[in-house]
Amino acid sequence: MASKFNLSKFFGMTDDADDYIAPAPKTTVSTKTNQALQPQTPNLRTTNKQKVVPITAGPAKASKIVIFEPRIYSDVKEVATHLMSNRAVVLNFKRIDQAQAKRIVDFLNGTVFAINGEIERVGEKIFLCTPANFEVDGNLSDVLRQDGLS
Repeated sequence: MASKFNLSKFFGMTDDADDYIAPAPKTTVSTKTNQALQPQTPNLRTTNKQKVVPITAGPAKASKIVIFEPRIYSDVKEVATHLMSNRAVVLNFKRIDQAQAKRIVDFLNGTVFAINGEIERVGEKIFLCTPANFEVDGNLSDVLRQDGLS
C-alpha cells in the first residue's frame, strides 16, 4: 500500500553511519624549508590529562586566625597586612585607650570594605575582622544572653 514514511530522512538526517566523512588532518608547511610536516592530530592523552582533576590534590592549606592586642595606633598596619593575606584577626582593645581603639576600628572598617570582608563586635572590647573567604555563623551576644552572662 503506502511506503513507510521515515521522519529522519524528511529533516535531512539519516541513520546510516556511512554518510559521515571525517575531515582530513591538517598539514602545515614550514616557512623555513617549505617542506610538508606531519599531519597535526590532537594528542588525546595530553588533552584528557588536562581535563582530569585529581580527587585528592593534597592537604588543603589551613586558614589562620590571628589574635592581636594593639597597644598604639600604628599597630593597625600589621592587622591590615594579616587581613590582606586572607587571615582573620581577633582584636582585644583592653590595653589601649578608647580614642585610639575607635581610630583603629575606623581604619579597619575601610580595610575590610576594600577586601570585601567583615568586622564584628564579639565582646565589650573585642572585635573580629574577617576577609572575604571567611564566614561567621552565630551571634555571641545571643549566646551570652541565653546563659545569663550579659
